[in-house]
Order: sequence, then C-alpha cells, then structure tokens
Amino acid sequence: MTDTTTGFTAAGADWQAWQRSWDRQQEWYMPDREERFRIMLDMVEALVGSTPRVLDLACGTGTITARLLARLPGATSTGVDLDPALLTIAEGTFAGDDRVTLVTADLKDPDWTAKLPHDSYDAVLTATALHWLHREPLAALYGQVAGLVRDGGVFMNADHMIDDTTPRINAAERALRHARMDRAKAGGALDWTDWWQLAAQDPVLAGPTARRFEIYGEHADGDTPSAAWHTRVLRERGFGEVRPVWCSPSDTLLLALK
Repeated sequence: MTDTTTGFTAAGADWQAWQRSWDRQQEWYMPDREERFRIMLDMVEALVGSTPRVLDLACGTGTITARLLARLPGATSTGVDLDPALLTIAEGTFAGDDRVTLVTADLKDPDWTAKLPHDSYDAVLTATALHWLHREPLAALYGQVAGLVRDGGVFMNADHMIDDTTPRINAAERALRHARMDRAKAGGALDWTDWWQLAAQDPVLAGPTARRFEIYGEHADGDTPSAAWHTRVLRERGFGEVRPVWCSPSDTLLLALK
C-alpha cells in the first residue's frame, strides 16, 4: 500500500523519499538552505582539501553528509545525533556505504566524544541544530569541538543567530518571512508538526518517532544568540580565526579555523 502524499510504502521505507520530504519541510522555514550548504562545502574544500574526515554534528537524517559525499566522494563522515527517528532515516540512506559511520550520542553528555571512532577531524559541520542548546552547554560543546578539530581544521555552524540590537529590522524580516511561510503552507507545504505526524504513522518510523518525543518533547527550548556571541565564545574556546562566511537576515554560517 502506497501513501500518495509521500510515496512511502507500508512494506518498507523509501529512504530517499523520506530525505526529500525532510528537505522540503526544512526549506519551508529556510528557502535558502541549499545555499548555506554550498558555501559550507566550498570552505571545506578550500581549507582542508577534497578528501576530508568530517564530523557531522547533530546530523539528523544526514543532510550535510549526503551533500558532502556528492560533492567530495573521497570524504568520510561520522554522523552523531540522539534522535532515533532521524537516525533511522540516516541509517537507511547510508546503509552499505563504508564512508559513513553513525553514532548515537547526547551532545549534552560530557563524555559524548568517547563514542566517536576518531580523536580528530579535518572539519566539524552542523546546521540548524545547536539552537536547541542554551548558552552554557553550547559554550561547553564549543570547547569539546575545538578539541576534536585538528590544527588547521575547521568548524562551521549554520544556524539562527539573532542580533537583539536591531529589534525593528528583526520584526520586519520575521513578519515577511512568516507571511511567505503561511502562503506556502496554504499551498500544501508540510511544517514541522505535519512532518512528524507523517513519521508517526509510518510502520517503520512509528517506534523511533515515539522514542524521539519521549526524549525531546515537542521542541527543545534553546537559545539563538548573535553571531558576535558565537564568534567570541569560539575564540575563547581555542579557535584562531572566526567570522561569518554567509548570512541571511535571520541566519549565519560561521566559520572557525583552528
């Protein structure tokens, strides 16, 4: 039996279909999502070459890893996350690909790095994930990341980074963005809640999705500090150079060089 809304079959999950569905749901929030990934991989290639060892931090379904391997086939990736549903999709997507290792770990656990297969990485990459953390655990995580990145290696974080010193600009941008999102939603776009409802109804993902909500609830309540805050903390935690390499009105891709 096939669900014509998603293209998924009851007999087995179509992992590429789930990946596309996740991408479309994320693009409802971030229509410029692919641009940040392109710049991220440009900078990986420019700074650490075409065969990097990468840590995909809070990897989710493996969005960054998929784009990394398509762009740089000689790369290897360790994906780490705690979400059992998104990791199930990642496991299905990369099954049989020995370039990819997936690790289940809680980034708020002080010992999470002990689960990694390597002690150092050429690049640590993450996108739209660390805003789930408050400032104190995020600063601690940045210190751990600095310990994982080799000298000359890079860390990049693409995420919501809000400048509280510009409230009128922020309000205007947010109003326009949400008006566009409402129009897309009226046209049938899936939002976060819709997507998770579909996952909960899928025979393969129902169990992992239930466990996911036991861990996280509806949504974690983290912080979205400014790019200036991230820059300062990353320098304090051991990176030599830090600056934005891409930004939108609401999001920033910050690059830190060890």
